[in-house]
Amino acid sequence: MDEVYHFLPRWYSRLMPTERKRYQITETDEIARAIDAAAALWPGESRAKLAVRLIVTGANSLNQTALASERLAAIDRIIGSYPGYPKGYLADLRSEWPE
Repeated sequence: MDEVYHFLPRWYSRLMPTERKRYQITETDEIARAIDAAAALWPGESRAKLAVRLIVTGANSLNQTALASERLAAIDRIIGSYPGYPKGYLADLRSEWPE
């Protein structure tokens, strides 16, 4: 029978040349669909590398979403801070133009 690694303390770095945490991801149907979609974008990559690309791409997307939210919040804060043009401003301006 195969050895069950998740019962060993710190199994993920026992014989690995790293002290960084390692993660196991079970390939559920949802994960499989995501990796399959990634394979269409990055053909030839292993499924493990595709999983890493998905995680990094997802993090970048979250960061972009957060930046966009910050920009929209900044716009909301300044709306109404500057006086607008008076009614009829454009018509008055055009009346000054030579024909």
